[in-house]
Amino acid sequence: MDFSSQESINAVTCPICQELLTEPMSLDCGHSFCQACITAESESGSPLGLECCCPVCQSRYQPWNLQFNWQLAERVNKFRGVDLNSHKPRRRDLCEHHGENYDIFCKDDEKAICRLCVQEHQGHQMSPIVEVVKEYQEKLQEALKKLSQEQQEAEQLEADINEERITWVDVINVLRRTEIDTLNKPKIVSNKAKSAFRFSDLTGMLQMFKELTEVQSYWVDLMLNPLDAVSNVVISADQRQVTVGQHSMSSNVYPCNPCNFSAFDVVGNQHFSSGKYYWEVDVSGKIAWILGVYSTASNLNRKKSSGFVFNPNVNDSNAYSRFRPENGFWVIGLQNESEYTAFEDSPTSDPKVLTLYMAVPPHRVGVFLDYEAGTVSFFNVTNQGSLIYKFSKCQFSQTAYPYFNPWNCPVPMTLCPPGS
Repeated sequence: MDFSSQESINAVTCPICQELLTEPMSLDCGHSFCQACITAESESGSPLGLECCCPVCQSRYQPWNLQFNWQLAERVNKFRGVDLNSHKPRRRDLCEHHGENYDIFCKDDEKAICRLCVQEHQGHQMSPIVEVVKEYQEKLQEALKKLSQEQQEAEQLEADINEERITWVDVINVLRRTEIDTLNKPKIVSNKAKSAFRFSDLTGMLQMFKELTEVQSYWVDLMLNPLDAVSNVVISADQRQVTVGQHSMSSNVYPCNPCNFSAFDVVGNQHFSSGKYYWEVDVSGKIAWILGVYSTASNLNRKKSSGFVFNPNVNDSNAYSRFRPENGFWVIGLQNESEYTAFEDSPTSDPKVLTLYMAVPPHRVGVFLDYEAGTVSFFNVTNQGSLIYKFSKCQFSQTAYPYFNPWNCPVPMTLCPPGS
């Protein structure tokens, strides 16, 4: 072989230091480098010892996959005129002092030693190198596991941020829609309406939206109990829908006659004496309804397994007074298609009926009962979960029941299944 040619010189020259190759190491791509040069290049290019790139062609390689090129080393030594056999490069896995295998690891000096080096490390903490390798492999796996967990937490944080951003977009849309409705539909508000309980405070919109999400975690699967023969309602086969009986409907449902409200009483199949509970009712298309919570043990009589019958003695001459908290009712209602009201106690004998203002009429109403806190809350699920009204300091008598009253209105009330 003509070693004087430039091609031959290039073949035995390190591309990094431009000197003759010393202990030539070859990559998978075919390029070769001095062992010291490629090791330094690998450590600077990837401090963690992961994948590196060939300095010549940029092909990826793993530092631990470097191969000593015996054939190329022989060519280099021939080029130098040296016998390869008299200067073989020392194996990297042998002790440089004794030529023995590295079988022991000195933890004090943090280096691998052979069995003959032990005398030089008297008093040091030493372990078999196999055990040390296993220990470091376990530490590496633990570090990788922790890194993977942190990556998952970062991804979850990113998802939470995106969800929060979507929530803010929804709130902004609600604010804009409410503002447009207010500007496009100006109304002359009476003094009575001005003093009514309102929930149009836009600054609390986000809080109410989050509150609905929280209370929905207490959603219970209710069914309606059929009442006795004197009831003027019809319960569907799946016990989720209540409709006024055909014999009760008049040709004109405006206004609904309150004098016969007791004929439309319906309760849920579950009763509660502690805890938190939530349910939703679809009132789409109805022009009148009442719903909420009933809890007066003296007025509620269980009639075997067929359902419940309410004591008619709670019907006063003014039927609206029947739905006051002192009679065991914490309810809101709709009458005459657009008049939303809440029935509160009053220091006088007359019932205190509060007019409720809602920018968006509810097609679905959520009811949340917190027995220990003594509260009953109503949510407009149709309007991003805005709070309609909240009864506080409720004094329940033993057990509380979900209450429904379709009034003399032919459109059904429907219990919504959880998560629907």
